[in-house]
Amino acid sequence: MQAALPYIVVIQLVVSLVLAILVFGLARQVGILHERVAPMGAMTSDHGPSVGEMAPRLSAMTLAGAMLQIGGPSTDGRGRLLLFVSPDCPVCKKLLPIAGSFIKSERVEVVLVGDGEASAQRLMLERLGLEHLTLVLSAQIGMVYQVGKLPYAILLDREGVIRAKGLVNSREHLESLMVAEELGFGSIQAYLASRREEVSEA
Repeated sequence: MQAALPYIVVIQLVVSLVLAILVFGLARQVGILHERVAPMGAMTSDHGPSVGEMAPRLSAMTLAGAMLQIGGPSTDGRGRLLLFVSPDCPVCKKLLPIAGSFIKSERVEVVLVGDGEASAQRLMLERLGLEHLTLVLSAQIGMVYQVGKLPYAILLDREGVIRAKGLVNSREHLESLMVAEELGFGSIQAYLASRREEVSEA
């Protein structure tokens, strides 16, 4: 019985060592996966006006019946986040309440952009309790920016320059546009690409 005890201890040590190696390998793979997926942020598009260009100057009617100028220098010193949404888009309905809270915490004006029936847009905002948000009805804006999928966001700085853009479906994606601008890149992807180039050159 006593002679068998050292063998059991050795087996336990071997099993523990194998488990430790497996856990280390798994942790490494999770880290690699996180690096590839998690920091992506809002997926940008190469269509429409490019990041760094002046935003086209357009006028559109809000649901409240006022004319709103899109593009050009802001009058209040803030940037503007254009968020393209639709009542028929289920992801938009999940994102809109987040956008409502985003307005309170960020230094930008959020303007929703939609097209179609005003009654459907108004009903969407009422059901979500977001009647206070500014929504402009304009198919032209979506065509000029070549927005193909929703929800889509475009960040303009206070001078009216496009600073970031991309598909968004979470608060993290909205925030990634702000981070991209602060870093001086049009998207998180562009920032990561530059970092990979720096590492490869080093």
